[in-house]
Amino acid sequence: MQIRALVSEFIGTLLLVFFAVGSAVLGAEFIGTLGIALAFGFTLLALAYTLGPISGCHVNPAVTLGMLVARRIDGRTAVTYWIAQFLGGMAGAALLFLLAKQVPGLKTSEAFGSNGYDDRSEVGINLGGAFLAELVLTFLLVFVVLGVTHRVAVTGFDGLPIGIALAVIHLVGIPLTGTSVNPARSLGPALFAGGSALSQLWLFIVAPLAGGVIAALVHHVTHPAGEERVIADKASAT
Repeated sequence: MQIRALVSEFIGTLLLVFFAVGSAVLGAEFIGTLGIALAFGFTLLALAYTLGPISGCHVNPAVTLGMLVARRIDGRTAVTYWIAQFLGGMAGAALLFLLAKQVPGLKTSEAFGSNGYDDRSEVGINLGGAFLAELVLTFLLVFVVLGVTHRVAVTGFDGLPIGIALAVIHLVGIPLTGTSVNPARSLGPALFAGGSALSQLWLFIVAPLAGGVIAALVHHVTHPAGEERVIADKASAT
């Protein structure tokens, strides 16, 4: 089961980066911000139903950290998930980079769907604003994931609010930072973009992880563990 879960996290993160980031790299001028946001939301929605029963479909180190802080998973599982997610993000970015290079005139240097602030932000948001934005946006994602899943796995209609939340997050975040809320999603493209994409990468690792921790702590207050078990038991009985 553990191997299946790790393969699922690797493949899921790979596909999220390839298709969702790919929509920004290859199709931004055709589909716009709304199209990119929907690509992220729909990709995660599809993966949630496909991989949720196997690994929980975290495909995001911030979600995994939130699960760890919420005591849904143990430390060993979290570390192995992080490894699988970061490797998957890099593999997805590598495949996307290979495809992008087949498109004449497509710029990848210091761009390539990477995240950024200051002159790399569409609205010129500064470092502090970018950190706050990524913190709050990731908080929403992880808070929703924890709120709709009563165990590790995504089941039933759990995937729908998660996908919707990610789409909304991108509608807000794309003009600000390009939207990370996922360190693995940020690392892969930044490695191939190079330059300032790499020098600013730290923010898109630290801020989402901090947002995930805060979401788990708040979730502990709003959704006490005993209450979650009651809800889960009632749902399984119906």
